[in-house]
Amino acid sequence: MDLSLKTESFTQDRRDWLGSAHGTDVPISVTLDVSKFTAGTHYPDGFIKSGIPLGQISATKLYGPYDDTATDGRQTLVGFLFTAQDVNARRVTSTKVVGSMLWHGAIKEAKLPVPVDANGKADVRGVIAFV
Repeated sequence: MDLSLKTESFTQDRRDWLGSAHGTDVPISVTLDVSKFTAGTHYPDGFIKSGIPLGQISATKLYGPYDDTATDGRQTLVGFLFTAQDVNARRVTSTKVVGSMLWHGAIKEAKLPVPVDANGKADVRGVIAFV
């Protein structure tokens, strides 16, 4: 049994990319396939940033970063990661992480951690408004 003192630090989740509170009361639970994310782009500090655009991988039904050039299902934007997710919990790298996804509402496009192209915007037209 280890009774030594442990220190854990937390960071404030940035959600300045939200354009309104609309849709924040009904995010859906999703499982992220961490292997599809790039450390330097999507989780440079050990956590996947909220606001990352997501696509669903057809074969596994897991979610990864939206990528219009992908051919595994992620080429269709379906929503945005609502809360940042730790992928290095207690220094053990996870391959799957459960998070929540905003699937309708308003997004401040200029505040997103990565840009969304015209095809991605077309995918969510009518459920996501870019302001």
